[in-house]
Amino acid sequence: TAEPRSKRPRVTLPACPAHRPLPGSRVRQSFPPAVEEGLCGVTGALLELAYCLQALGEYFDQSHVALPNVSKFFLHQALEERKSAEALMKYQQERGGHYCSKTIQKPNCEYAVGLMKALEVAMVQWKTMIRYFEELYALSIENADPHSASTIKKQFIGPKIRKIKLMGDLLTNARRLDCSQDGRNSLGDYFMDRLQKEFRTGIEPESSQHCSPCLPLQQCTGAAEGPKRPQRESPQHRNGIGPIYATIHCTATLPQCNDGAGAKVKQGREGL
Repeated sequence: TAEPRSKRPRVTLPACPAHRPLPGSRVRQSFPPAVEEGLCGVTGALLELAYCLQALGEYFDQSHVALPNVSKFFLHQALEERKSAEALMKYQQERGGHYCSKTIQKPNCEYAVGLMKALEVAMVQWKTMIRYFEELYALSIENADPHSASTIKKQFIGPKIRKIKLMGDLLTNARRLDCSQDGRNSLGDYFMDRLQKEFRTGIEPESSQHCSPCLPLQQCTGAAEGPKRPQRESPQHRNGIGPIYATIHCTATLPQCNDGAGAKVKQGREGL
C-alpha cells in the first residue's frame, strides 16, 4: 500500500530548520509554523535563483561573448525573481512572521558557457522552483492555511508555469539554429540575440506600431485643393488630444491619401 501523502517526508522543500517564530507578534493569526518555515526557505531559494540569473546575464555581456540582448534578458529575469523574493518577505510580515537572513550560495553555472547550456540551466532552475511552490501549496492545505495556499497558487505558481513555457520555446528555436553549447559563439547565437522577440522585448522601441501625425489635407500629396480658410483652434487642441484625433481621422477616412486618388478626382471634375 502507498504511504499516506501527509506522512511522506518532504526532502525537496528548502525549509529553514533554524527558523523561529517572531515572539510578541500581535498580527499573527492562523499562520502555522511549518508554513512560515517553508516560506522562509523558499525565499532564500528565490534569492539564489536571482543570483544565478544575474551571473548568466553578466557572462553574456562580456566582450568575447557580445550578446547584449541575451544579457539583458537574464538580468531582467534576475530582477523579477528578486522581486518575487521581496514579495514573499512582505507576505510573511503581513501574516506576523519574518524572514531570517541566510548565506546566499555561489551560483553553480560556470559550465554554462553557451546559449544552449544557459537556457537549459534556467529551465532546470525554474522547474525546481515550481516544485518548491507546489509542495509549499500542499503543505499550506494540510496545515489549514487557505490564505497562504491561495497566494502561492495565484502569485507564484502561475507565473513560473508561463516562464517554463517561454524557456521551452527559446530552447526549441536555439536547437533549430544550432546554437553553441561550448562557448564557440556560433552564428545561431547571433541570430537568437538579434531576432528573437523575447530577447528584444523592452530593449528596442517598436516604432512600427505607432503612426505619426499626418500632414494637413492641403499639404497631402495628390489631395484635392480646396479654398484655404483660416484654421481656428478647436477645443480638442486645447486639451492636448488634437494630434491623436488627426491621426485617427486621416488613417480611417483617407486610406488612399498618398496614392494619387485625389488627383484623379480633380482631373475628373475639370473634365466636366
